[in-house]
Amino acid sequence: MMGWSLYLSHRAAEAAYSRSSFITVLPLALLLSTVRVSGQLLGIPLDCHKTCVCASNIVSCSKVNLTNVPVALPQYTAVLDLSFNSISRLRAEWTPVKLSRLDSLLLSHNGLTFLSSEAFVHVTQLRYLDLSSNGLRLLDELIFEPLEHLEVLLLYNNRISQIDRTAFSGLSNLQRLYLSQNQISRFPLELVKERSRKETLKLLDVSSNRIKALPLYELQALPAWIKNGLYFHNNPLPCSCDLYDMVGRWNLKELSSAIDFRANHTCVVPGPQKEKVAILDLDRVYLNCSKVRIIDEEAFLEKFLVLDCDTRQKDMVKSWVLPGNIPVPPANKTAVMLPDGSLQIGPLQAEDSGVYTCYATSDFFNETLYITVVVLNSTASGGLENLKTAYTTLVACLVSVVMVLIYLYLTPCQCACCPGQGLEKNDPTDSLHSSTVSISQAQEEMGQERGEGGSKDFSYRHVGLLEPKDQLEQNGRLNPIGEEDEEWQEDNRERRSSDAKSVSSVCSDTPMVV
Repeated sequence: MMGWSLYLSHRAAEAAYSRSSFITVLPLALLLSTVRVSGQLLGIPLDCHKTCVCASNIVSCSKVNLTNVPVALPQYTAVLDLSFNSISRLRAEWTPVKLSRLDSLLLSHNGLTFLSSEAFVHVTQLRYLDLSSNGLRLLDELIFEPLEHLEVLLLYNNRISQIDRTAFSGLSNLQRLYLSQNQISRFPLELVKERSRKETLKLLDVSSNRIKALPLYELQALPAWIKNGLYFHNNPLPCSCDLYDMVGRWNLKELSSAIDFRANHTCVVPGPQKEKVAILDLDRVYLNCSKVRIIDEEAFLEKFLVLDCDTRQKDMVKSWVLPGNIPVPPANKTAVMLPDGSLQIGPLQAEDSGVYTCYATSDFFNETLYITVVVLNSTASGGLENLKTAYTTLVACLVSVVMVLIYLYLTPCQCACCPGQGLEKNDPTDSLHSSTVSISQAQEEMGQERGEGGSKDFSYRHVGLLEPKDQLEQNGRLNPIGEEDEEWQEDNRERRSSDAKSVSSVCSDTPMVV
């Protein structure tokens, strides 16, 4: 009996001990699982011997199948290479400490689909950020705002289709932005237009996207140093002569964005087939666009003209040479070099015509521009006066024509041949003959003297005679003598004998002789 009691007490003690052991081990197991989960969330500690390569201030953890950024990164890290891994999300806590010396961060080829709005608050000194070849679809507002020192941003080969207009705000030192091979359908004009552009931006690549419209007028107005680094080839742009004109001008100026990818500048011909053609072929085959030529500067006398030295690089040292290879003298008042490097000439004279040369130099690049100026031999107001004179002359001619037409067709007709004005004819075969009498100066004086004596003045009167059918013509003149007017003949025989030399045919209703 005593043995049985000892056995039961021993078993009870073992049970109590096992229960206490379980209670003790359970929290340890939970703690280990939490550490494992947090390790998966925050990443494994940095191992410069097995997983990563550490060389001075460079940490390279490329191609080691990481799912998170390693923790405990050295604060002196300047270059962090995490490319070719499986980091799909970049959270705000990927680095709990501030990496004030981090200059370059490489996260390409990771399948990255999410960027936290606070992902870069601890790496504000970044100058180079590579997020290319990932799965990003949108860029939220102010996503890169903390990176005020960033100079190069690579976002090519993603799936970006939406970009907030403020996504790149705060990037005051950005020089190169690569957005090619995405699904962008809107050209980010706010990055290059005058009032909102990044003054340091030298290269913007939006090639190989889905952009179907370009702000051509705004792009043409950009300075050459921006257009030189503006790449937009391999987009489904509709063909037009305006597009051809812009690309053609960029080729003539030998801008890198045009000549480096000359064969890739294509457009879509309107039509159901959506055929792609080279933009520079539109002048010969498809739209018959006018050939692009750079027109020289033209100006009128007494005007001012500003010549722009539009170089392909910014902040170059510029100098001008006048026609005849004459440098611009410092005290010259008609040719003044402005602070931005342009040349102002004027008031223009005819001898100011010629070729002006701009020499632009820098540490790595030199450029020479030639501008031909043609001074027109007239003033702008003189041309307007010539236009007014031509207009007045045209109006005067039109008024003259109208007056002639009124005189010809609206003046009442007094001829016997007009309806209602002719004499009744006994014989329908009778013909109307007319003549006009031209008298000499002596005969006019004689007629005036007779007019004073009571007779009528018949100078420059018209004579119309009705001639019977059997009346004869003598020496090409009508014989005015007939039986019906013998009485009239006797009264006017003297007048008729002096006027018979100047009788010609006219249309009149009564016989009048001077």
